[in-house]
Amino acid sequence: MLKKIAEKGYITHSPYHGTRLTTNGKRTAENIVRKHRLLERFLHDVLKVDKTQVHDQACGMEHSLSDDAAESLCRFLRHPDRCPDNGKIIPPCDLQIGSCAECLELHNKGLEESGKNDQNRVAIGKLEQGQCGKISLIRGGYNVLQRLLDMGLKPGTEICAVRVTPPSGPVEVSFGTSKIVLGKGIASKVFVDLEEISLDNQ
Repeated sequence: MLKKIAEKGYITHSPYHGTRLTTNGKRTAENIVRKHRLLERFLHDVLKVDKTQVHDQACGMEHSLSDDAAESLCRFLRHPDRCPDNGKIIPPCDLQIGSCAECLELHNKGLEESGKNDQNRVAIGKLEQGQCGKISLIRGGYNVLQRLLDMGLKPGTEICAVRVTPPSGPVEVSFGTSKIVLGKGIASKVFVDLEEISLDNQ
């Protein structure tokens, strides 16, 4: 079984040395998790399936949901960020867009023209102290986007995590000559592509 998965490029496997997910394997796994959690939201929010049942039902559907259908489902559900049964974060999409508001604007023009993001996209709230990246996606509607723009944060802004308060506490970030503290709610809606940006350059 492991040999077959390795041949498909999802893992590297060495006898007696263990198994690791490749970059392609991590992206594929995250895509399945995203579909699963979007389905949980749909089952709970739209079909009114009880929270205790959504996980098992989503397991039976996640592999048959196409990428295009998952993006349409995300827009239909108004870009949810957490699943209903355990509150875990729904991984972001991999479209090359800066915000969910932009996704809605581009939808009628053909999102396929936006392309895919192949970087390691991580929520600011999940950064470790000293990790840096460039904002690539802001999840949420126009109000969330405007609030972050008012703070000076927008897609393309390079930020570093200066101070992280576990578990899931506020995060202090630096960008340009500024430093601000983001609460866990807003920090879970801003995603960065991890980069090698030194704190000395901030």
